[in-house]
Order: sequence, then structure tokens, then C-alpha cells
Amino acid sequence: MAGCFLIVEARFYGEIADAQAEGAIAALMAADASFERVSVPGALEIPTAIAMASSGTRQFDGYIALGCVIRGETSHYETVCKESASGLMHLSLTNGLAIGNGILTVENEAQAWARADSDGQDKGGDAARAALAMAALKQVFCG
Repeated sequence: MAGCFLIVEARFYGEIADAQAEGAIAALMAADASFERVSVPGALEIPTAIAMASSGTRQFDGYIALGCVIRGETSHYETVCKESASGLMHLSLTNGLAIGNGILTVENEAQAWARADSDGQDKGGDAARAALAMAALKQVFCG
């Protein structure tokens, strides 16, 4: 059961998003899964895009949330981190969606690159593998 997955990527840090997507796509291709990609402006918009997609006519087996939040000088960082993660968790729990959360929450750009690079920590690939695993589990429980 490979299925079809939707990659939702926040483009606020475009080059980092591209690196994350590279890892996610490699993981999906290794699993023989198909995928589509959509872009949103930032991490806060990712849960909304997934909610829209899950209630639309197109059917996806899972979702991969990719983005990056780098701490700045204001408290906005905490809000974006908390609300984007809460939004994804809410969708997972209330709608039973298989979501791999690959939204990086880091202190600086160097940390972001270390996590985004598919030759490094490959958090985009990890998010795709999590979505694949959760979609397979959903198939076991829900048929």
C-alpha cells in the first residue's frame, strides 16, 4: 500500500523547503508512492491547506507538512511553532489523517540546514516515512 500523498510546503524559506522536499520525494519514490506538491506562504498555513485538501474531492492517503521556523527577535516564533504543530495534531486526531510533521523549529539557519539536507538529518524524508507509516496503520485499522 504505497498510495498517493500530498506534500504541503511552506515557502517562507524557499531553499530550505526545497531541501526538505528532496528528502521527502526520495522517501516516497523509494516506497513507490505517488505524490503531489502544493505551496503555502508559511508554516501557519500548512494545517489549513491540509484541512482544505482532506475535505476536497481529491483523495490522499497521507500528508507531509514541510516548513521551517527560525527563532527571531520577537515572540512570534513561539506562536508559529505551537499553532502549526497544534493544527496538525488536531487534524490527525479529529479527522484521522496520516500526517508526517516535517516543520523544522530551530534557533538559526545553520540548524535548519543540518536538519533539512537529505544528506544530513533528512527531516523531510523522516516526515514522508512517518506519513507512509501512519497511512499503512490507518489501512490496517480502517480498511
